[in-house]
Amino acid sequence: MRSLEGRQIVVTGAAGGIGSLVAAALRRNGAHVIGIDRVACPSCHASLEGDLSTEDGIAGIASALETSGCDTLVNLAGVQYFGRFADQAAASLWSGYVVNLLAPALLTRAIIPGMIEKGAGHIVNIGSVLGLIPFAHFASYSSAKAGLKGLSDALRRELAVTPITVTHISPRAVRTKLATPEILRYAKLTGMRLDAPDKVANRIVQAIDGRERDVVIGLPENLFVRLNALAPRVMDSALAANDRKAASLFS
Repeated sequence: MRSLEGRQIVVTGAAGGIGSLVAAALRRNGAHVIGIDRVACPSCHASLEGDLSTEDGIAGIASALETSGCDTLVNLAGVQYFGRFADQAAASLWSGYVVNLLAPALLTRAIIPGMIEKGAGHIVNIGSVLGLIPFAHFASYSSAKAGLKGLSDALRRELAVTPITVTHISPRAVRTKLATPEILRYAKLTGMRLDAPDKVANRIVQAIDGRERDVVIGLPENLFVRLNALAPRVMDSALAANDRKAASLFS
């Protein structure tokens, strides 16, 4: 992965289950990695500690990125709520949209001018299959990740005349701390597959190296994404049984 040699790469959520693996892999391949998280990132050359769920936290990190000289931003930090939408607390709903959508948008806005001035840039947004196929009981998470996909597509078109590339990556479920006991029970009930974090991290790094456009991790998920776009009612029917099984977890 020679294209990563010497690149200045910022990774949000760099102390997390996937983020730490992505940061370590980027570093092994010659990139200078700056990690953003609430705590220091041992896998990174340097860390910017801050809270991406607050206005002040985002503003402080965005200000630091404006002068960081980074040529790649990986928006990986995320939070997830699983349950009935009507039961989700307002604070949880708010922070979910802020971390999953607003923070990536604000950080991206902060680094675009510097990338244009530098003559090179790469924005990498880590979405989710659940943003491409919205699932019941993941309503806020699915909609936030759908927004991140929309942001990625719009920016790709807007920045086509600049030296900035935009990559959007959609993993399926992963065995990290986001996979709560409730989600693991749901996965067992419905047969939902969960990938190992290292597999997902390696695929993300491969996509960064290759400056790929859109990546959906998982062969059946690739097919389901296309089917959902072409025939959403068919997917409604296909998912109905799983939706009923999920509802039983909250009765």
